[in-house]
Amino acid sequence: MPQIVVEQLTKVYDVAERMPGMWGALKGVVRRRYRQVHALDGVSFSLEAGELVGYIGPNGAGKSTTVKVLAGILVPTAGRVSVLGRVPWQERIQHVAQIGVVFGQRTQLWWDLPVIESFDLLREIYRVPVSSYIETRDELVSLMDLGPILDTPVRQLSLGQRMRCDLAAALLHRPQILFLDEPTIGLDAVAKLAVRDLIRKLNRRQGITVILTTHDMDDIEALCSRVILISQGKILLDGPLEGLRAQVAPERRLVTILADEEQWIDGVDAQVISRQGPKVTLQFDPERISAAQLIGDVTSRYRIRDLYVENVPIEEIIAQLYGETRS
Repeated sequence: MPQIVVEQLTKVYDVAERMPGMWGALKGVVRRRYRQVHALDGVSFSLEAGELVGYIGPNGAGKSTTVKVLAGILVPTAGRVSVLGRVPWQERIQHVAQIGVVFGQRTQLWWDLPVIESFDLLREIYRVPVSSYIETRDELVSLMDLGPILDTPVRQLSLGQRMRCDLAAALLHRPQILFLDEPTIGLDAVAKLAVRDLIRKLNRRQGITVILTTHDMDDIEALCSRVILISQGKILLDGPLEGLRAQVAPERRLVTILADEEQWIDGVDAQVISRQGPKVTLQFDPERISAAQLIGDVTSRYRIRDLYVENVPIEEIIAQLYGETRS
């Protein structure tokens, strides 16, 4: 039975409008005009226990709105939502005891308190038994390497340190589901890798169901086997990451490093899409010619220092999809 079921979820906002200038301001006071914005427009999907799903889309697509409805923060205009058998906004106290939420641009920690005191306060809020709390806290502190910063006020933490602490805070009550909204935003490369590794461990070791919204396609490629693409409040694609590649960009690429920079590759069943010095990138359709055949053709005609085969980068695939949805 799915842990999360979303059927025809709709969220409509009334946005106030007014004409520019003083006259527009006066008219707005007397008679305000509104327009409707469909943040979500018939969204449907379901998640099984233990899934790690990437929920992606352009700015304003409806990602954060979906997460807020699933977390019980927002009440939808229409549709059905069931999370662990509950309606999030109707049974909020029982619901929040089973979920964890991390918003990349916000924190649930107390700004002027040391990290450990924020953890203790969250134990009280979630009414976690002391013995269970200590066991979970110590496990998370070890897993996320938080020992050296537990006595540091939250305001003195770096962004990467704070994100690790926020992840720990969201897990102190041992939730079954974790919602992550842009958890790596603003992090440097080292901090991103650390957070990704933590998410992967939590999902695999503890079986926590994870919904990850992000604009960082490296996060998606590193963590998610399933991707849901939303645009303008509607689900466009839902399926395995490899299925998305096959549907949108089935081509592959052969990157070659020529021994002689003066050479130019032609006469093979592939398209040259870029050249930077001795590095030449070919794009080919594996349905027409296999990678082994193309490599054989290239190496038999040209002197090659190195070569490797790669997929079309996920960023290009998603950018293509975004462009199609806007056209």
